[in-house]
Amino acid sequence: MNAPIIILVRPQMGENIGAAARAMLNFGLTEMRLVAPRDGWPNPRAVAMASGAAGQVLDRARIYPTLAEAMTGVDLAFATTARGRELTKPVHTPETAMAQVHSHDGQAAVIFGPERAGLENDEVARANAIITVPVNPAFASLNLAQAVLLTGYEYSRGLLPDQPAPHGRRSAGEVPADRLEVERLADHWEERLVGAGFFFPPEKAPSMKLTLRNLWSRMPLTRGDVQVLHGALRQLVRRRD
Repeated sequence: MNAPIIILVRPQMGENIGAAARAMLNFGLTEMRLVAPRDGWPNPRAVAMASGAAGQVLDRARIYPTLAEAMTGVDLAFATTARGRELTKPVHTPETAMAQVHSHDGQAAVIFGPERAGLENDEVARANAIITVPVNPAFASLNLAQAVLLTGYEYSRGLLPDQPAPHGRRSAGEVPADRLEVERLADHWEERLVGAGFFFPPEKAPSMKLTLRNLWSRMPLTRGDVQVLHGALRQLVRRRD
């Protein structure tokens, strides 16, 4: 699937370009095009802010004198803006715009304007549609990297793995306990409760044990939870003895 190109028009600060590159790579976007960056290119501040994204995004970024030239090869373009425009164009959220990108066979691009004022009307006019983020109308300004991040996130939904880290890289507090671990915990508590005389009267003991066993199986325990409950029970028994 063709990932959208990110076009930054007259970006003003190298730090924002670098932060945008990081946001892009977070969600698998690697093609950045820059239109007349204010401080020239390359920009050491952009590289410093981009961190690990410098090699995969910034080093491959292309520079263009005009937006028209930066849109070479693009046949579906979205202009990002928070302001109302006197232009008749479809208006999308990042979610609906990226849904169109997913179903599009050609090359899409998302255009972002300079930090201070955003895109000008003649630049928005070059796009097929507008992207507007539904934010607080009393404070609609988004940082450039934040806007890129939202676009990248919506593009990547359903494409990148949406699952927790592998068990080997997760703490015991995050890894779900397996059924055997839960069974051993239930056995431990049942054994100690029998010794404490909890299951009384004797004729009710089977149903009480069944209720407790069912309780343990319903609880979404992690391995860390199981360890804590074993330890708490051992400590209670030691104090009782």
